[in-house]
Amino acid sequence: MKTLSVYFTISLWLLVLCCNGQSVRQSGIDFVVKENERKVDVFAEDKLLTSYCWPENVYKPILYPLYSAGGSEITRGFPLRPREGERNDHIHQVGLWLNYGNVNGYDFWGNGSRGYKEPRGGEIKHISLIKAEGGKQEGVLGYKASWLIPSGYEILSETTEYHFMVLGNLRIIDRITTLAANDSSVSFPDTKEGMFGIRVARQLELPLNEMIQVLDASGKPSEKKIRASEGATGNYRGSNGISGEGVWGTRAGWMHLYGNIGEEKISLVICDHPRNPGFPTYWHARGYGLFAANPFGWKDFTGGKEQLNFSMKPHQQITFRYRVIIGSGNHLSDEEINRLAEDFYRKYF
Repeated sequence: MKTLSVYFTISLWLLVLCCNGQSVRQSGIDFVVKENERKVDVFAEDKLLTSYCWPENVYKPILYPLYSAGGSEITRGFPLRPREGERNDHIHQVGLWLNYGNVNGYDFWGNGSRGYKEPRGGEIKHISLIKAEGGKQEGVLGYKASWLIPSGYEILSETTEYHFMVLGNLRIIDRITTLAANDSSVSFPDTKEGMFGIRVARQLELPLNEMIQVLDASGKPSEKKIRASEGATGNYRGSNGISGEGVWGTRAGWMHLYGNIGEEKISLVICDHPRNPGFPTYWHARGYGLFAANPFGWKDFTGGKEQLNFSMKPHQQITFRYRVIIGSGNHLSDEEINRLAEDFYRKYF
């Protein structure tokens, strides 16, 4: 009995040590909390899927990097971890994020675009983790954040849950974000600079016919320009049937970006939700690798023919729901995407 008791005590202490600041990984979705490093690692089937992180010089919480089931990094590395052959434009477009370019006159989207905090730039500050629950089919990570103007005044409080799921070679990420106005009204004047976006790897850009500057092996801009089509394999297709660069400024319930990274076929889909304002959303999807859903940019997307100018009253709340699907090994068909989108609609209706 004494030997058994000692064995139990040692085992208990080992478990405590393993769980101190992190979770014990198992199959399915798991989290490793590293608050001193300002991040939470997210594992799917014991492989890194992404990290929820809040770097001091990015001015918003992000998921970065993101990986497919086959191990390909689908997000651009620059500026946090530059890779040879990448563009180094739009320094504020990093990972997967949600913000907007004009909130009461402050720019939350482009803040940091010149490498530092802008005088009229808004910052979304991570406040606290509220949930990190792994599971065999689904894991949930929740946090609170604060939308701050340069004076430090909070104009919006944010509560977000990420739902991470594994379905064969698919990795699914649902983001549910509730914004609550403070004591004052909050306006979102129409601008194309928004809202739920990701900046993708160079290989998933569209093969454009232009000359561009990319990074060399040392991570610095190369003196020699290359054609944008070199190494780019991506193409867009929306639920509206429109494809290529023509998807920009159109409305669709979902948008599919597909291409190849090495030998791996990749699908990246963003789904809007019928309960979101302005459904189906407009798409701020560019050939150079920016892929974003923007429900508020009506004036820019319609050339001034339509306007929304969304606003919130004091203490009003609004919730945004988005699904990200990362496919590996084949390009998803419209029928497959429709089924996954319908599942998303039902889950949060």
